[in-house]
Amino acid sequence: MEGLKVSDANLVVYLHPSKAKIASQAIFRELSSILFKFNETFDGVVLAYEVNILSNSAKILPAIHPHFGVRLKAKLLLFHPKPDMLLEGKVVKLGQQSIHIIVLGFSSATIIQEDIREEFKYKVRHGKEVYGSRFQKQHMIKVGAVIRFAVKRFHEEVLHISGSLLPPKTGNVCWLDKHLQDSQAESSTKKRRETEEKVELLELDKDIIEAEMSSLKPDHQIKKSKRRRIIPEAS
Repeated sequence: MEGLKVSDANLVVYLHPSKAKIASQAIFRELSSILFKFNETFDGVVLAYEVNILSNSAKILPAIHPHFGVRLKAKLLLFHPKPDMLLEGKVVKLGQQSIHIIVLGFSSATIIQEDIREEFKYKVRHGKEVYGSRFQKQHMIKVGAVIRFAVKRFHEEVLHISGSLLPPKTGNVCWLDKHLQDSQAESSTKKRRETEEKVELLELDKDIIEAEMSSLKPDHQIKKSKRRRIIPEAS
Protein backbone atom coordinates (compact mmCIF):
# COMPACT_ATOMS: atom_id res chain seq x y z
CA MET A 1 0.00 0.00 0.00
CA GLU A 2 1.19 3.49 -0.82
CA GLY A 3 1.29 6.43 1.61
CA LEU A 4 3.68 4.80 4.10
CA LYS A 5 7.33 5.70 4.57
CA VAL A 6 10.13 5.23 7.10
CA SER A 7 12.08 8.31 8.15
CA ASP A 8 15.24 8.72 10.22
CA ALA A 9 15.15 11.65 12.65
CA ASN A 10 17.53 13.24 15.13
CA LEU A 11 15.46 14.44 18.09
CA VAL A 12 15.88 16.25 21.36
CA VAL A 13 13.32 15.49 24.08
CA TYR A 14 13.04 18.06 26.87
CA LEU A 15 12.23 16.64 30.32
CA HIS A 16 11.64 18.17 33.72
CA PRO A 17 14.47 17.50 36.24
CA SER A 18 11.98 15.60 38.37
CA LYS A 19 11.91 12.94 35.61
CA ALA A 20 15.68 12.38 35.74
CA LYS A 21 15.43 9.04 37.57
CA ILE A 22 12.78 7.73 35.18
CA ALA A 23 14.15 9.39 32.03
CA SER A 24 13.51 6.39 29.75
CA GLN A 25 9.85 6.17 30.74
CA ALA A 26 9.48 9.94 30.36
CA ILE A 27 11.05 9.84 26.88
CA PHE A 28 8.69 7.09 25.67
CA ARG A 29 5.75 8.95 27.19
CA GLU A 30 6.69 12.09 25.26
CA LEU A 31 7.12 10.18 22.01
CA SER A 32 3.84 8.32 22.50
CA SER A 33 2.06 11.66 22.75
CA ILE A 34 2.76 12.31 19.04
CA LEU A 35 1.40 8.97 17.80
CA PHE A 36 -1.60 8.96 15.43
CA LYS A 37 -1.46 12.72 14.98
CA PHE A 38 -0.37 14.64 11.92
CA ASN A 39 3.02 16.21 12.58
CA GLU A 40 4.10 19.06 10.29
CA THR A 41 7.76 18.61 11.26
CA PHE A 42 7.79 15.02 10.03
CA ASP A 43 5.22 15.70 7.28
CA GLY A 44 2.98 12.80 8.20
CA VAL A 45 1.10 10.88 10.87
CA VAL A 46 3.51 9.07 13.20
CA LEU A 47 2.37 5.44 13.44
CA ALA A 48 5.34 3.88 15.24
CA TYR A 49 8.88 4.65 16.36
CA GLU A 50 12.12 2.94 17.24
CA VAL A 51 14.46 4.95 19.49
CA ASN A 52 18.17 4.92 20.25
CA ILE A 53 19.34 7.22 23.06
CA LEU A 54 22.64 8.69 21.87
CA SER A 55 24.02 9.78 25.25
CA ASN A 56 23.38 9.21 28.94
CA SER A 57 24.33 12.81 29.68
CA ALA A 58 21.88 15.68 29.25
CA LYS A 59 22.14 19.44 29.01
CA ILE A 60 20.13 21.51 31.47
CA LEU A 61 18.44 24.51 29.88
CA PRO A 62 18.25 27.56 32.18
CA ALA A 63 14.76 29.06 32.50
CA ILE A 64 12.08 29.83 35.05
CA HIS A 65 11.19 26.15 34.81
CA PRO A 66 14.48 24.46 33.85
CA HIS A 67 14.44 21.33 31.68
CA PHE A 68 17.14 19.04 30.40
CA GLY A 69 17.40 17.88 26.80
CA VAL A 70 18.09 14.27 25.79
CA ARG A 71 19.40 13.61 22.28
CA LEU A 72 17.80 10.70 20.42
CA LYS A 73 18.05 9.01 17.06
CA ALA A 74 14.67 7.67 15.99
CA LYS A 75 13.27 5.67 13.10
CA LEU A 76 9.68 6.76 12.42
CA LEU A 77 6.95 5.04 10.46
CA LEU A 78 4.91 7.80 8.82
CA PHE A 79 1.57 7.84 7.01
CA HIS A 80 0.88 10.66 4.58
CA PRO A 81 -1.45 9.78 1.71
CA LYS A 82 -1.37 12.14 -1.26
CA PRO A 83 -3.68 12.57 -4.27
CA ASP A 84 -3.77 9.60 -6.69
CA MET A 85 -2.01 7.25 -4.25
CA LEU A 86 -3.66 3.84 -3.85
CA LEU A 87 -4.69 2.85 -0.32
CA GLU A 88 -6.41 -0.20 1.14
CA GLY A 89 -9.01 -0.31 3.88
CA LYS A 90 -11.90 -2.28 5.32
CA VAL A 91 -15.47 -1.35 4.42
CA VAL A 92 -17.41 -0.62 7.63
CA LYS A 93 -20.55 0.93 6.16
CA LEU A 94 -22.14 1.00 2.74
CA GLY A 95 -25.14 2.75 1.26
CA GLN A 96 -26.50 4.01 -2.03
CA GLN A 97 -24.84 7.40 -1.55
CA SER A 98 -21.44 6.43 -0.14
CA ILE A 99 -18.94 3.81 1.04
CA HIS A 100 -17.19 4.22 4.42
CA ILE A 101 -13.78 2.67 5.09
CA ILE A 102 -11.27 2.36 7.93
CA VAL A 103 -7.58 2.54 6.89
CA LEU A 104 -4.86 1.07 9.14
CA GLY A 105 -7.36 0.88 11.99
CA PHE A 106 -7.39 4.61 12.76
CA SER A 107 -8.06 6.79 9.69
CA SER A 108 -11.53 7.00 8.18
CA ALA A 109 -12.23 7.34 4.46
CA THR A 110 -15.37 8.10 2.48
CA ILE A 111 -16.15 7.48 -1.17
CA ILE A 112 -19.25 9.34 -2.34
CA GLN A 113 -21.50 8.21 -5.18
CA GLU A 114 -20.02 10.52 -7.82
CA ASP A 115 -16.58 8.98 -7.19
CA ILE A 116 -17.78 5.40 -7.75
CA ARG A 117 -17.36 4.36 -11.38
CA GLU A 118 -20.40 3.30 -13.36
CA GLU A 119 -19.21 -0.31 -13.48
CA PHE A 120 -20.40 -0.74 -9.88
CA LYS A 121 -24.14 -0.89 -9.35
CA TYR A 122 -25.72 -0.57 -5.92
CA LYS A 123 -28.17 -3.34 -4.99
CA VAL A 124 -29.51 -5.28 -2.05
CA ARG A 125 -28.77 -9.02 -2.05
CA HIS A 126 -30.20 -11.29 0.63
CA GLY A 127 -30.93 -8.25 2.76
CA LYS A 128 -27.38 -6.88 2.50
CA GLU A 129 -26.27 -3.78 0.62
CA VAL A 130 -23.52 -4.33 -1.95
CA TYR A 131 -21.91 -2.75 -4.98
CA GLY A 132 -21.56 -5.30 -7.76
CA SER A 133 -19.69 -5.04 -11.04
CA ARG A 134 -21.84 -5.00 -14.17
CA PHE A 135 -19.12 -6.89 -16.06
CA GLN A 136 -17.62 -9.26 -13.47
CA LYS A 137 -20.20 -10.98 -11.26
CA GLN A 138 -17.52 -12.10 -8.82
CA HIS A 139 -16.31 -8.53 -8.26
CA MET A 140 -18.34 -7.16 -5.32
CA ILE A 141 -17.89 -4.58 -2.59
CA LYS A 142 -19.68 -5.19 0.70
CA VAL A 143 -19.29 -4.54 4.42
CA GLY A 144 -16.24 -6.41 5.72
CA ALA A 145 -14.45 -6.46 2.36
CA VAL A 146 -11.01 -4.90 1.94
CA ILE A 147 -10.96 -2.51 -0.99
CA ARG A 148 -8.28 -0.60 -2.88
CA PHE A 149 -9.12 3.02 -3.66
CA ALA A 150 -7.43 6.20 -4.85
CA VAL A 151 -6.86 9.25 -2.66
CA LYS A 152 -8.60 12.47 -3.66
CA ARG A 153 -7.71 14.45 -0.58
CA PHE A 154 -6.31 13.91 2.91
CA HIS A 155 -7.79 16.12 5.64
CA GLU A 156 -4.80 16.30 7.97
CA GLU A 157 -6.53 17.97 10.91
CA VAL A 158 -9.11 15.18 11.30
CA LEU A 159 -7.16 12.34 9.61
CA HIS A 160 -9.98 11.80 7.12
CA ILE A 161 -9.51 10.68 3.52
CA SER A 162 -11.73 11.49 0.55
CA GLY A 163 -11.41 8.55 -1.80
CA SER A 164 -12.35 7.44 -5.29
CA LEU A 165 -13.17 4.22 -7.14
CA LEU A 166 -12.93 5.86 -10.57
CA PRO A 167 -9.44 4.52 -11.52
CA PRO A 168 -9.58 1.06 -13.15
CA LYS A 169 -7.19 -0.65 -10.68
CA THR A 170 -9.52 -0.05 -7.71
CA GLY A 171 -12.14 -2.26 -6.10
CA ASN A 172 -12.22 -5.44 -4.03
CA VAL A 173 -8.60 -6.37 -3.23
CA CYS A 174 -9.17 -10.15 -3.31
CA TRP A 175 -10.75 -9.98 -6.76
CA LEU A 176 -8.16 -7.53 -8.09
CA ASP A 177 -5.22 -9.65 -6.90
CA LYS A 178 -6.71 -12.85 -8.31
CA HIS A 179 -7.55 -11.11 -11.59
CA LEU A 180 -4.00 -9.72 -11.76
CA GLN A 181 -2.51 -13.19 -11.20
CA ASP A 182 -4.77 -14.66 -13.89
CA SER A 183 -3.83 -11.83 -16.27
CA GLN A 184 -0.12 -12.34 -15.58
CA ALA A 185 -0.47 -16.11 -16.10
CA GLU A 186 -2.39 -15.51 -19.33
CA SER A 187 0.20 -12.97 -20.48
CA SER A 188 3.01 -15.40 -19.64
CA THR A 189 1.27 -18.19 -21.57
CA LYS A 190 0.69 -15.87 -24.52
CA LYS A 191 4.36 -14.80 -24.57
CA ARG A 192 5.48 -18.44 -24.35
CA ARG A 193 3.23 -19.36 -27.29
CA GLU A 194 4.54 -16.42 -29.31
CA THR A 195 8.12 -17.49 -28.56
CA GLU A 196 7.36 -21.09 -29.56
CA GLU A 197 5.74 -19.88 -32.80
CA LYS A 198 8.80 -17.75 -33.59
CA VAL A 199 11.09 -20.73 -32.95
CA GLU A 200 8.93 -22.91 -35.22
CA LEU A 201 9.04 -20.25 -37.95
CA LEU A 202 12.82 -19.97 -37.63
CA GLU A 203 13.18 -23.75 -37.87
CA LEU A 204 10.84 -23.77 -40.90
CA ASP A 205 12.85 -21.00 -42.55
CA LYS A 206 16.03 -22.94 -41.81
CA ASP A 207 14.60 -26.09 -43.45
CA ILE A 208 13.51 -24.08 -46.50
CA ILE A 209 16.94 -22.47 -46.84
CA GLU A 210 18.69 -25.83 -46.49
CA ALA A 211 16.36 -27.32 -49.11
CA GLU A 212 17.09 -24.46 -51.50
CA MET A 213 20.82 -24.76 -50.90
CA SER A 214 20.76 -28.49 -51.57
CA SER A 215 18.82 -27.89 -54.81
CA LEU A 216 21.44 -25.38 -55.95
CA LYS A 217 24.45 -27.62 -55.28
CA PRO A 218 24.28 -29.75 -58.54
CA ASP A 219 24.14 -26.67 -60.79
CA HIS A 220 26.95 -25.14 -58.84
CA GLN A 221 29.03 -28.30 -59.27
CA ILE A 222 28.27 -28.44 -63.02
CA LYS A 223 29.31 -24.84 -63.51
CA LYS A 224 32.41 -25.51 -61.49
CA SER A 225 33.30 -28.62 -63.56
CA LYS A 226 32.74 -26.69 -66.81
CA ARG A 227 35.11 -24.03 -65.65
CA ARG A 228 37.66 -26.75 -65.03
CA ARG A 229 37.26 -28.14 -68.58
CA ILE A 230 37.90 -24.76 -70.24
CA ILE A 231 41.62 -24.41 -69.77
CA PRO A 232 43.48 -21.80 -71.79
CA GLU A 233 45.97 -23.31 -74.23
CA ALA A 234 49.58 -22.61 -73.80
CA SER A 235 50.99 -20.41 -76.55
